Amino acid sequence: MKVPFLDFVAPYEELKAGLDEAYFRFMRSAWYVLGKEVEAFEQEFADYCGVKYCVGVGNGLEALHLILRAYDIKAGDEVIVPSNTYIATWLAVSYAGATLVPVEPDPRTCNLDPDRIEGAITPRTKAIMPVHLYGQPADMDPILSVARRHGLKVIEDNAQAQGARYKGRRTGSLGDAAGNSFYPGKNLGAFGDAGAVTTDDASLADRVRLLRNYGSRKKYYNEVKGYNSRLDELQAAFLRVKLAKLDAWNGRRRIVAASYLTELNGASGLTLPFVPEWAEPAWHLFVVRHPRRNDLQTRLTEAGIGTLIHYPVPPHLSGAYAEAGWARGTFPVAETMAETVLSLPLGPHLSADEAGYVAGQTNLAVK
Repeated sequence: MKVPFLDFVAPYEELKAGLDEAYFRFMRSAWYVLGKEVEAFEQEFADYCGVKYCVGVGNGLEALHLILRAYDIKAGDEVIVPSNTYIATWLAVSYAGATLVPVEPDPRTCNLDPDRIEGAITPRTKAIMPVHLYGQPADMDPILSVARRHGLKVIEDNAQAQGARYKGRRTGSLGDAAGNSFYPGKNLGAFGDAGAVTTDDASLADRVRLLRNYGSRKKYYNEVKGYNSRLDELQAAFLRVKLAKLDAWNGRRRIVAASYLTELNGASGLTLPFVPEWAEPAWHLFVVRHPRRNDLQTRLTEAGIGTLIHYPVPPHLSGAYAEAGWARGTFPVAETMAETVLSLPLGPHLSADEAGYVAGQTNLAVK
């Protein structure tokens, strides 16, 4: 059996009628930038997340960057970030000119450890940026509690968690603002790059709208030095179709994840995802850990199973941050995760037979 890591054809086949209709509607509109499709998606996604405002932007990295810029976080300021995350979280802070302050994750959840945050706060700290990594919510209540005591902004990196819930509330609605990615592989994926900011802060939303469009509210009248980071009108039309299926597709992901958790329970040396009782993951990824990860990946590849590593190099050891001088051993929890994590196939179109095959081959590989 051949099992791809993620099936990109099946979503189109399932939604073909709606997606084709969205394409022709867009083509006939003769309005291709910041039109009615973007406006409609912004309202629909805001309603879905349970927030007042959504601002569509070019991608998830720019969503985070524009939030930081809109809050006037700049050179001389510090932002607390997880040591274990995709590098886009860090790059957003770097683009704003602020200083990164990495904090280690909870080894059980792989998300930012709330107990480590207070010790990293200084007089220059302006924000905390928790990531809902792999689609599992970070523990937001203690993070928010620390932030409120110190007057800090909380900016969610919600790139991987559309549809996840924390104590019954959607991620993307829990902090002061959130950056969302609709990269094609995400649970709510466009057919190209796309992103959005979600928030209840009217001033923040207004500022992001200004910054995303060259710093202009009225064409050719530029109030500030802005950017060109606008959600594409066609991608917005496609995202509206996929948003209507997001909960159902996340439900299918939960079924696969539950099957893995059952079938892989007790597998030799394998650490399975830990889900706190207050979390409802979106199951963007199903990430296991094993001390012989590379051997496991090789065995699964030989069995025709697609896997990926999220992520093989922690940001502090990447070439992008070599100038910071972080040596190996600086953030040992993140480094151990990078050496041991492996993502198994997971998606709304993975069949029960395919999931069973993946679990069976994984059990054989770790014996």
